[in-house]
Amino acid sequence: MRWPWSKQDDDQESFLSWSKREDGSVDWDSTLTPRNLATSAAVTATSLLLIRFYKSYVRRIPSVNYIKPTYFRRKSLFGKVTRVGDADNFHLFHTPGGRLTGWGWLPWRKVPTSKQGLQSNTIHIRIAGVDAPELSHFGKPAQPYGQEAFEWLKDYILDRRVRAYIYRRDQYDRVVATVTVRRGLFRKDVGLEMLKNGLATVYEAKTGSEFGEFEDKYRAAEAKAKANKVGMWSGRSKLAQFFNKTKNSAELESPRAYKDRMKAAEQNAAKDGKSAKGKAAGKK
Repeated sequence: MRWPWSKQDDDQESFLSWSKREDGSVDWDSTLTPRNLATSAAVTATSLLLIRFYKSYVRRIPSVNYIKPTYFRRKSLFGKVTRVGDADNFHLFHTPGGRLTGWGWLPWRKVPTSKQGLQSNTIHIRIAGVDAPELSHFGKPAQPYGQEAFEWLKDYILDRRVRAYIYRRDQYDRVVATVTVRRGLFRKDVGLEMLKNGLATVYEAKTGSEFGEFEDKYRAAEAKAKANKVGMWSGRSKLAQFFNKTKNSAELESPRAYKDRMKAAEQNAAKDGKSAKGKAAGKK
C-alpha cells in the first residue's frame, strides 16, 4: 500500500512492504525506516488516546460499584433521573456525552423504561449539603413538609437530564453529589433550590457532611428562607393541617433532630425488649 505522503516510486518502502533477501527470507530491517517507525508511533498514540477518551467520557457506568475511587471529586456524571426515592435522593441512568454520543436518538443508546431494564443499571444519588423532611417509612411517621418536598423534587428533576458532581460513596451505597439541572436557559443547583423554597435544611450531621464549595451559599439560602417564612418555615404544612396538627416554625423539628429522635426511640425499644426478656427468663 502507499501512504498519502509517499511518492509513486516509494511504494516498496511503505509500511509493511517488506523486501526479500536473495535467500528468500524477509528483510526485517526495512520495517525500521524512520517513516515506518513514525507511522507506527502515530497509530499507537492515536489508539491509546481514543481508548482513554472512551473510558473517560463515553463508557457508561451502570452502578456505584463501577465508579473508581479516583473519580470522586474529579469527575461528574450526566444522565437521566429515572426514579425519585425520597425528598433528597434519586436514581440516575448514566448517559455519558448525552445526545452528542447518540443517547436518545441512536437505537442502541436508549434509556430503558421498564423496571427490569433499569434494575442494577442506575446510580443512587444523595443530594449533597441538604437534608429534606422525612417521608413515612419503616413504620416511622412522616415529618411535616416531607410529602411536599418529595413532590417538589419529583416535579423538578424526574425524567430530566441532570449533572452530578460526585464527592464520595456513603454507607448506604449512594453517591453524594451536587446536582444541577437545566431549567429554561440556566442550570440550577437542585439542593440550593430546595433550600430557597424552604423544603430542606442544611445538612448538619456530625460527620460526613459534603458541600463542595457551596456551604456559605447554602447557609445563606436557608437563613433567607427562614426570614421570609418560606416552605417549612412558614408554619403548618398542608399535611399537618389535614391531621389538625399545629407545628409552627419555632417548634420545627429538623430532619437531623427527627432522625436522632427516631434512632434513640429504636435503641430504647431494643433495651426495653432485652429487659423484658431478662425478667421473663428470671421468672422461669
